[in-house]
Amino acid sequence: MAPPPSMAAASDRADAGEPALRLRRAPSVDAAGELAGDSSGGRRESGEPRTPPNPQQQHQEMLYYRASAPAHRRVKESPLSSDAIFRQSHAGLLNLCIVVLVAVNSRLIIENLMKYGLLIRAGFWFSARSLGDWPLLMCCLTLPIFPLGALMAEKLIRRKLIGEHVVILLHIIITTSVIVYPVVVILKCDSAVLSGFLLMFLASIMWMKLVSYAHTNYDIRVLSKSTEKGAAYGNYVDPENMKDPTIKSLLYFMLAPTLCYQTTYPRTTCVRKGWVIRQLVKCLIFTGLMGFIIEQYINPIVKNSKHPLKGNFLNAIERVLKLSVPTLYVWLCMFYCFFHLWLNILAELLRFGDREFYKDWWNAKTVEEYWRMWNMPVHKWIVRHIYFPCIRKGLPRGVAILISFLVSAVFHELCVAVPCHIFKFWAFFGIMFQIPLVFLTRYLQDKFKNIMVGNMIFWFFFCIVGQPMCVLLYYHDVMNRQAQASR
Repeated sequence: MAPPPSMAAASDRADAGEPALRLRRAPSVDAAGELAGDSSGGRRESGEPRTPPNPQQQHQEMLYYRASAPAHRRVKESPLSSDAIFRQSHAGLLNLCIVVLVAVNSRLIIENLMKYGLLIRAGFWFSARSLGDWPLLMCCLTLPIFPLGALMAEKLIRRKLIGEHVVILLHIIITTSVIVYPVVVILKCDSAVLSGFLLMFLASIMWMKLVSYAHTNYDIRVLSKSTEKGAAYGNYVDPENMKDPTIKSLLYFMLAPTLCYQTTYPRTTCVRKGWVIRQLVKCLIFTGLMGFIIEQYINPIVKNSKHPLKGNFLNAIERVLKLSVPTLYVWLCMFYCFFHLWLNILAELLRFGDREFYKDWWNAKTVEEYWRMWNMPVHKWIVRHIYFPCIRKGLPRGVAILISFLVSAVFHELCVAVPCHIFKFWAFFGIMFQIPLVFLTRYLQDKFKNIMVGNMIFWFFFCIVGQPMCVLLYYHDVMNRQAQASR
């Protein structure tokens, strides 16, 4: 903040010194003992080593620090004032928060172990029921048939053995079957929830990959025909990505950590084997931590709770608040394990170059920003294959957003409801509820013009309300279903 002219003049007079106190000019130093004669006001950058002063500088500083020399020369703000707080480094406070977090959680873990003992069961990792889910295993092993069918359809259209409408129909049948097939298998078998979830998760990924494969090849054919007719697309068409599909490109795409098909991808030069081993060790550690939190904290809480929509309202609030911290820890561990560790391991083994699997979603000011940043593979897929195709068809932006959330809500519901054998649409409504939250947080952000307000609202809805409520709803519905089945 610049000082007023009168104060600046007084400061200049003080810097110059009165005639009776005029000494040889030394580099000015502020009250902290740092040189203040540079353009930055004497403030060194964080982490910059301080150069030791030479004897002449030390002598000048001794002359400067006479009792009659002014100690206050400039207008300065306190580091925690509203005008200066965001210009300071808060690394020390962050370290303090980490130390306090570790200390508090260590005490809670020790207290929990002393009170309840170790509650982890071997069945969490490996159960006899999971071994009996062989129909789900066979379904998983036969899923690669569908990408091969998509490749055959593309080969036929390239050789002009079938028409455009036929290949579109074939792709619709293939992509529909890759979802319906696992759903039927899971619902026919009384499988473990975890086994069913893994199969639906893999089937959903394959569905999105096959949709991208079909849509991209269709767009390549359209561009090729337009280019032959003399249409110019400038830099929007990359000849490297206009090649015919091959079994090699399809296989790499199905294994690569991306949902968007293209014939070539940016590649790294080598595989760092030692780095991969370290990431695998981290993945095992954080998976074990997730299991510990689920078995030691989340399971006892939900077992001692009532259905949040049927029991006492205050009791439901207490259970939701008690669940908020462990569910947040599990979600963060899951995010770190999958999006950072596993996807980077897969990218390293395949030398996949584009590793922006997430952005800094924890700084999201609105719910809309969070959905754009936390899952970049899905975000890029939705933008490429749903949002902008809707815009190009002339649909309003709001309708395109609605369709995007609708597709996301359907697949969230499938991945949770089918393995649980419960269709209460909690996950579907939870995702669709994000649409009013998008407009609410955007309105509040525009009104308050403060990044902290929107970020705190996002964290409140994300970890205090949303996830604990879904855990309680699905747990009690699953328990009620099992109780009815055992009668």
